[in-house]
Amino acid sequence: MRILGLVGATHDSGIAILNDGEIEVVIEEERLNREKGTLSFPSHAISAVLGKDGAGFANIDAIVTPWDQTRLRRSFSKAVFGKLPGSLSLLAESSHKAQRNEIAILNFYLNRRLERRFPTKNPKPPIVNVGHHESHAASFFVSPFEEAAVLVMDGYGDDAATTAFSGRGNRIERHWSSSFFNSIGMVYTFVTEFLGFKPVSDEGKVMALAALGDDSYVARFRDCVKLLPDGRYAVNMDYFSFDTFGEWKPLKRKFTDVFGAPRKPGMPLEDRHKAVAFALQHVTEETVMHIVRELTRNAKTNNLVFSGGVALNCVANAKILEQTDVTEIWVPPGASDTGAPLGACLWHYHQKLGHQRKFELTRASYGLEYSDDDIDLAIEDAGLSAEILDEPALYHRVAKDLARGAVLGWFQGRFEMGPRALGHRSIIADPRSAAMRDIINSKIKKRESFRPFAPAILHERASEFFEIDQPDPFMTLAPRIRSDKAHLIPAAMHVDGTGRIQTVRREDNRRFYDLITAFAEETGVPVLLNTSFNSQEPIVASPAHAISCFLRTNMDGVVLGTRYITRGSDAL
Repeated sequence: MRILGLVGATHDSGIAILNDGEIEVVIEEERLNREKGTLSFPSHAISAVLGKDGAGFANIDAIVTPWDQTRLRRSFSKAVFGKLPGSLSLLAESSHKAQRNEIAILNFYLNRRLERRFPTKNPKPPIVNVGHHESHAASFFVSPFEEAAVLVMDGYGDDAATTAFSGRGNRIERHWSSSFFNSIGMVYTFVTEFLGFKPVSDEGKVMALAALGDDSYVARFRDCVKLLPDGRYAVNMDYFSFDTFGEWKPLKRKFTDVFGAPRKPGMPLEDRHKAVAFALQHVTEETVMHIVRELTRNAKTNNLVFSGGVALNCVANAKILEQTDVTEIWVPPGASDTGAPLGACLWHYHQKLGHQRKFELTRASYGLEYSDDDIDLAIEDAGLSAEILDEPALYHRVAKDLARGAVLGWFQGRFEMGPRALGHRSIIADPRSAAMRDIINSKIKKRESFRPFAPAILHERASEFFEIDQPDPFMTLAPRIRSDKAHLIPAAMHVDGTGRIQTVRREDNRRFYDLITAFAEETGVPVLLNTSFNSQEPIVASPAHAISCFLRTNMDGVVLGTRYITRGSDAL
């Protein structure tokens, strides 16, 4: 059975295909149309998998969407074609765009789009709506756990903002949900905007900024989000107005009376802004811990699956292991809505159709793959030349160049799902010099200096360098770096002493593992600095994207498969 999951009218537009319970492909539209945060229908993604003429739809048994339209209409308590709340510009960047998209939530719209863009003689498969939080929760079905507590937290779903589930075998049970607008996720998004960053995009920047702040606003921020005795919470709407209709003003005057005027984008960051970020992060962590303690107690398990946009908060995730009874946490690589199309497929296949589980998600690389011929053609089209090396020679050469201070693009196999580059579309560097962070920022990323880079480490040596006893292949945890190892990897350490790790197993990513091994043999350090292969754009997908990024920045070289391109004999 082949199921197509599809998101076509909100942020994180994209597709997934589940084939007899195993992942066939997951593609975000932005990777192909090169529009970061695109709201466009995923025509490029569908064409890449099912053909430009849509002929591949003949081999699809069902189309699933991670939104339950009946719940949405009930949640809004307004006519579907009426004016939506300004807060639903989470679908876009402002309320007028949300109005433009409101009709897009209906299945007939999806059918019309599919027929117009992929006209075929045969009718399209039936469309099935899966609940939004159910789609997130369904990542349990590809987790390493036979049973687990399952927590979903995001901006909003189709009827809730936080939902508690439990999973056992091929069944998931829903226990409770917060109300639609009672959302710590939305609070985080709107305070992100208050701090001068882009909402539904830059929340990770605020998480990083929080490490620079102090606790001067924590007590006051606790009045914004109240913890309730049953493991739940309540957003204090004296501070927020995102539950109202009309103009885009999510913060009430009381918020600015307490926390000051909003920061305009691009203006200097003051101590007050850092303190507000700290307070937001701290109260978010307290809220998550409060929910998790009660959820795991009731579920009688120490395993936790955490999904939804809030689950991208790797600092909070690490503290779950430190401060609760959870002994192992699993966060999928597409915890945000990037994973919702896949989750909808999983829910339909296991929960609705009753199929048993047989697949565990241990890697994120389910995007498109490009052949050596594709790579060679892109190199030729760019007027460049490459050295072709056998794999052992490649790893040895690249490891030596990295140890000498090179910053390199690393392009291998299928690209990843989700927002993290995990050794298939990465920029890599030596973590042993603290100056490397500024070098990468000045040469390539052009981003805020306070944002950290991630350490990728050999799976079997992770606990040697980090205070962690579980794998983290998807870069979802930021544990503390052990005090006796911090001096070895200063470029990978954030100001608070943590690092957002990626543990790498050879069976999941052979070439990246072997490269890190070669670097360890060269330097004694089994860690590489890893950041996404892009520069103010979506992560690269194709060889042409990678070469373009290389040429537009000051990277020292780029590796595409076994092809190694450098800027000349004196560059490295």
